[in-house]
Amino acid sequence: MSARVRFDFNECNVLVTGGSNGIGLAIASAFADAGAAVTITGTRAHAADYEHDLSRFTYRALQLTDTAAIDALAASFSGLDVLINNAGAALPGGRDEWEPEVFAESLQINLVGAFRLATACRAQLAAARLAGGGAIVNLASMSSYFGIAMVPGYGAAKAGIVQMTKTLAATWAADGIRVNAVAPGHISTNMTAPMESIESIMAPIIARTPMRRWGTADEIPGAVLFLASPAAAFITGQTLPIDGGYSIA
Repeated sequence: MSARVRFDFNECNVLVTGGSNGIGLAIASAFADAGAAVTITGTRAHAADYEHDLSRFTYRALQLTDTAAIDALAASFSGLDVLINNAGAALPGGRDEWEPEVFAESLQINLVGAFRLATACRAQLAAARLAGGGAIVNLASMSSYFGIAMVPGYGAAKAGIVQMTKTLAATWAADGIRVNAVAPGHISTNMTAPMESIESIMAPIIARTPMRRWGTADEIPGAVLFLASPAAAFITGQTLPIDGGYSIA
């Protein structure tokens, strides 16, 4: 994030799901840099199980297929100002999303889990101390808008994230909760690394992208912090593409 951009989240409690790696870690780090107390989730048992240092965050293990664990995580917060629904996965377990059971699991991981966590955190977010009210920022995707044959479940879930964002925003405005989303384009992360080695996949993506490159994880947090901040106090129900122009080319 540019050194010229400054956000102040001092005395704010922020939860970033999937904050142990990739885009989630970049978002969590940006909130921590802005003074927030940040809790992250990951799929491993302990923060020390990751190769990188996560000691600046409070770590909670979470599987989004475990509904009891989602409810327990929400209940553990006495106060919450910002929820970032970032955690997700394509091709869970490396299996084929065209198999109905895997399709359903992908929906659970990428959509249902986010909905359950948001609803479980509603009371805390309604009581947020953050100027402009409590905020949720969901992670959508370019697969929210384009059909991607390899990941029908992931794509359906991410399309659902866009609609869920609108519905929660319209319903919870009366509670003082704003709900927005960002839709990253093609971003270099551990999840997308296998794609980057395949020229037949890479070349068409770069050719369509006006900026002629993939993005980096560090180019996502600025928009997320803006949408969560009082600077966006009159913005709700929106999904902002962060894609180098891919969606408009």
